[in-house]
Formats: sequence, C-alpha cells, structure tokens
Amino acid sequence: MNRGYKLLLALCLIMLIQPFFAQTVKFLLSPDVLKPGEKGVIKATLTIPEGKKQTVNPKNPEYFYLEASHPDLSFGKVEYPKPTNIISDEEWNYHPKVTLTLPFTVKQTAKAGNKQVEVLLSYNLCYESGMCDPPEEATKKLSFQIITTEAAEGVVSEETEATENIEKGETSPVSEVDRAATEPIAKRSLGEILKYILFAFLGGIILNITPCVLPILPIRIMSIMNQAQKDRTKVLHHILVYTFGVLISFTIMAVIFIALQKAGESVGWGLQNQNPGFVVTLMAIVFVFALSLLGVFEITVPGMNTANKATSKGGYSGSFFGGIFAFLMAISCTGPFLGAALPFALALPSVLMLIFFLTIGLGFAFPFLLIGIFPKALKIIPKPGNWMIIFKEVMGFVLLFIVYTQLKTLWLLTDGNYLLNVLWFLIILGFASWLYGKFVRVENSKLIQWLFTLISIALVIFAAITYLPIPKADKAEVQVQSGELIPAPNAPEGWYVFSEDILNKALKENRAVFLDIGAAWCKNCMTNEKTVLFTDTMMQEFKQKNVLLLRGDFTKKDETLLSWIKKHNRAGVPFNALYIPGEEPYIFGELLSKDEVIDALKKIQAKTE
Repeated sequence: MNRGYKLLLALCLIMLIQPFFAQTVKFLLSPDVLKPGEKGVIKATLTIPEGKKQTVNPKNPEYFYLEASHPDLSFGKVEYPKPTNIISDEEWNYHPKVTLTLPFTVKQTAKAGNKQVEVLLSYNLCYESGMCDPPEEATKKLSFQIITTEAAEGVVSEETEATENIEKGETSPVSEVDRAATEPIAKRSLGEILKYILFAFLGGIILNITPCVLPILPIRIMSIMNQAQKDRTKVLHHILVYTFGVLISFTIMAVIFIALQKAGESVGWGLQNQNPGFVVTLMAIVFVFALSLLGVFEITVPGMNTANKATSKGGYSGSFFGGIFAFLMAISCTGPFLGAALPFALALPSVLMLIFFLTIGLGFAFPFLLIGIFPKALKIIPKPGNWMIIFKEVMGFVLLFIVYTQLKTLWLLTDGNYLLNVLWFLIILGFASWLYGKFVRVENSKLIQWLFTLISIALVIFAAITYLPIPKADKAEVQVQSGELIPAPNAPEGWYVFSEDILNKALKENRAVFLDIGAAWCKNCMTNEKTVLFTDTMMQEFKQKNVLLLRGDFTKKDETLLSWIKKHNRAGVPFNALYIPGEEPYIFGELLSKDEVIDALKKIQAKTE
C-alpha cells in the first residue's frame, strides 16, 4: 500500500472516530412510576473531554443549568455537586464528570397515565488556557408514569438503580438514550424493518435524479466513459472506488448521528440546512467545482509528475472523491424522499442505523454499479466529441445556479451583512483558484508550484478567518404566557405563531387546531403552503370548521419546534398535523393534497358540535 492510500485511510479513520471523543450528556428520571404528591429527581450527567472543564458561577449559573417543563410537575431548585476545585466564590470547576439534580413533585391534580417531560441541560465548556467554547444545549424527553392506585407501591424503577450506580461511580447498565433507541425495535417485526431498509435502498436510487445530484451525474458518467475508451476492464474498478467514496461518506454521516444519539442530543433531518457553516462549506465546494468545469483551473498536485501520470491512466482518486462530492450534493435532497423511513432509522440501535445509512449509499451508487457490471450499457451514451466540452461548461453554470440557491438559504439564516462577507470570500476563493490553476502546472518548476500553492491556501485561510465568522444569533423570543395570538410572518391573515400553550388552550375550548411547521429552505414546505394551505379554497374550509391555524418557522434552529416534531415520531419538516379535541392528532405525509386535508377536516364536526 503506497503512502497516498495510507494517508487517505488514516484520514478516514480519524473522521470516523472523532465524534466519539466529544462530550456526552445522559439524562435519568427517578423514580419513573409515581403517585400524586410523590417526589422524584431528574439528573443530567455531563462527561467532559480531557483538556476541558465546566466552569460555573454558583451565584449566577447563567450558562450551566438544568431545567424541565411539565404541567403535572412542580420543580425545585437545581442542585450542584461539590466542585472538583474552587478557584473563588464565583468560580467552580468540574472535571471529568458532573451531575446536576433537579427535584420535582407530582401535583395533586395530576391525572394518571404515561407522561413525558422535556429536559434541557445548558453547558459551556472551557479549555485550561481559559478559552471557552460557545454555550451548548442537550435536550431529551424522559418518560414516566403517574398512577392513582395502591398497586404500584414498592415498585423500583430501573432508572432508580441506574441513578444509584452513577452516584457510586459505576456505569449505568441501562441509560435513557439506549432505551429510547431499542424500545421501538421490540415493537416492530423483521418484515417491517426490512420494508424500511428497502425504502432506504429505493430512496438512494431516487437521489440520483434529484435537482441536487442530477447536474453532476453526467459529469461522473463522462469521466467513466473517457477511461473506458482507454481500458474497459478498468470501468468496474472505477465504479467500485466511486462506490467506496459514497459508502465512506454515508458511514461518516451515520457515525455522527449515532454519536449525537448517544449524547442525548435531539436528532433531526434537515438540520444541516440550518447551520450557516455547513451551507457556506457546501457552497464553497460547489463554487470551486463550477470554476473547474468552466476551465478557470484544473486540480493538480504540485511537483507530482508521477502522480499526474498515474491519475491520467487510472484516476482512482478522482472516482473516490467524485463519490464524496455526489454525497455532499445529495444530502440536501434526502429528507423529502426518505421522510417515511428516517424517523424509524433515527430510533434504531447503532448497528442497525449504520446498516440503514449504508443501504442508502448502496442505492445511491447502484446505477453506477450496473454500468460497472454491464459495461456495454455505456454504448447508449454518445461518443466523445466537442459536445462534451460544451456540456461540461454548461454544467459549470448549473453549479453556479446551485451556489445562488445556497446564497438564498444563507440570507434566510443570517443577514445582509454576513451575505456580503460570504460574497467577498467567494471572490477571494475564485482568485485563489485562478492563481492555483495558472501557476501550479507540471511545466513550471517545483518551487513555483509549491509557492503558488501556499499563496492560494493562505488567501483562502485569510478570507475565511476575516469574512466567515458566523454572527452570534439572537435568542429566540418566547411566546407570551397569556396565550396572546401573534400573527405568523410570511403567512396569510388567520395564521398565528405556534406555541404549545395556545394549542392546548384551544383544545380545552373544544376548538380544532391545524399546525404547519416548515422552513424557507424546505421545497416541500413551500409547495404545501402555496398549493394547499394558503389557497383561498383551503382558508375557507378552515374558517367554516372554526379551525385555529398555527405555524412554526423552522428556518433557523429551534429546539422547541424540533422537540415537538420528534414527539410525534417525525424527523424533520414539513410537519403538518390536525388536532381534534378528544382524538389522537392526525399527522399528514410529506406532500399535502387539498382532498386529504378536506377529508381530515370532516372529522371535526362530530367532535366539536
């Protein structure tokens, strides 16, 4: 194995194991079976990585606290343990683990039944040097049961034993995170699991024809076709390397989701579109590829004539990174096509979740595998000619259009000033790419090639440091407790901002509620609203049934909305539900139709009259 492949393998291994070294949060509720008037505790244990610490001011714990909310519980003050060391009266430090305790009492008015309480831990880790990471939050819904009979006396919950083990310094045998991941599987048959795995495979195939991937698909096919003209026996080899790049990418994604799941974080699909850093990174990659297709530069390695010759003969690295790039383009379109299967996957145990994502990758690479197995299929593709150059340049403009759509998404996530900074970054990135393509050529000396490589890299780093720091987002406004209806922005008259209090109040008043949670970057959400929900016909239907219309904006990260979505076993947006007093909520699919919504509204009359 040569040095290049060893380096690539090491890089992949680092990317795979890195998430496991992050901090972890585990929540426990004890006991989980209670009667009105009984007391319990919620505990959050934060495991802190080596080299970091959790600092807190005990007089004002602004960034390190535990809170929970439930109408049947009254909560006391958070209890902080003895610190690892005390710097002063206003600075306590914890390492390598700290557990916060939140006591609660079940209200006498609480009704019997299975309940869930939403818990949030806010923490702010710092390095030994004094530099601190931005504040982070971990949330979890913990299950418990309220009973009114005497039969439950003496019940000892598994959570109680787990809590005692933690207090003794032992490892908890069953965590809430593990239970949440394994319980849904016990309720599903092998046939249902296989059905969702099939959905994942078919969804991966469909990804090839989405607007996110289709522009680059012909480019990869042309690359394979060029190599086939020289040696058709290598077609399958390139296809397998391309597939390996795809599978590595989906494996990394699966590992990230598994790590988040283990850490107790809220996992939702589409959240990458809420992260300005992700959007800018993907935009920069697409922009550089567009410049390459338009002939501004070609990707070469300075001073590596031997490697250049090997690439011209085999080009396996191009096939590998082609698979990775195709994956990056595909993930923005994954949610709408796999919406039915993703909530299921995110509740799977780690091994099955990994299999699920690998199945998506296999489906994504399947058309190419067919070409590799049956190379005669390449005959249906026109022979190389000048049309390929024209087509390649047209694809460059298509990628620039994708950059434009990503700029629109960034506008929704940040503000105009940050958008201007990103545009300046892209200009400098383009100039650096031009310098690289102009001077990093095999005909130039090694000194010239390495000099302009370093200059290009330095320009990009300078631009990123100068223009790309993401502005601190303002904390989201909290819905007033009085239940005041606030008109929803970017919606017709009659739609109001969602809050759980308003929804519950309407249901108590025997009024049905329709909830629409969407995002400006979600194409299906926009389609549902323009063609169904916001139309005059549907607004009239809602009015006739006296339906309260609530809308949640998920364009930017909102933990409250995400918790609500996951409470209904969904993984992302669009989320549409009809709540009728006395009935289970009716959850709609990804794409709405007027007939489906009208049929659901017909159930209201008998319940509300």
